[in-house]
Amino acid sequence: MAIYDDPAAYELSCAFRDVPAEVDALLRWSARHGRTPRTVLELAAGPAEHAREFARRDLRATALDLSPAMCAYAAAREPRLTVVQADMTDFDLDERFDLVVTMLDSTAHLHTLDAMAAHFVRAAEHLADGAVYILEMSHPGDRLGPEPSTSTRWTAERDGTTAEVSWGSLDDVLDPLTQLVDDHVLIKVTEPPARLGGPARVRVVEGTVPYRFWTATELAAAVRVAAAEHPAAALEIIAQYGDFSDVPPADPSAWRLITVLRRKPVSSRP
Repeated sequence: MAIYDDPAAYELSCAFRDVPAEVDALLRWSARHGRTPRTVLELAAGPAEHAREFARRDLRATALDLSPAMCAYAAAREPRLTVVQADMTDFDLDERFDLVVTMLDSTAHLHTLDAMAAHFVRAAEHLADGAVYILEMSHPGDRLGPEPSTSTRWTAERDGTTAEVSWGSLDDVLDPLTQLVDDHVLIKVTEPPARLGGPARVRVVEGTVPYRFWTATELAAAVRVAAAEHPAAALEIIAQYGDFSDVPPADPSAWRLITVLRRKPVSSRP
């Protein structure tokens, strides 16, 4: 898929995100609900900006992604980062981590309840005792509310290079039965003129991204299904936030659904 075969364009399109501040929040929630981490695993990491930030803070960070291009890009930009090419529903790293995260609504690539449940089982199997899994998803209000909480069109800039992004449109209709939509994505990257003169360089990256919309109740149901099918790797939801400043998901300002999950103690498993 062209969008994920161009990690630089994808990363630039997300340059509006404050990754260091988001990592601050992830570390805060990890300490509050689990443990202060020394090891971190980012799943479906893409260019792995969060995992790279963890590594820069001297945590032992691992990034996992299915795309060879994304894996190569992340490894080239942070030599301290361990990078693994694998599917977020089927991986075994033979290690448990103090913190596991999935960012940027990457679970929207999981299109069925079975796939989401399998993902939760694999995440749980990689949590150390008392550790937490933090999952960032889009806010359900984006699809169910009177007005979307995020824009489908924006411009991002980094070091003089800009990206004009269109991620989905009114013509991309959500199927009410499957809750799937094919988001048409276009990223126009404009690089500044070369130092010795000449025109700006422009390239366009476009493609279609199949996206599954998950509600909060379906998320909870997937957690229960995973726990019922694999009791030894049962997770439970222990907190939810509406952005990276601790507001609750029901707050009018909330624009994300961020869920903190912890592996159930053995004594409480069915």
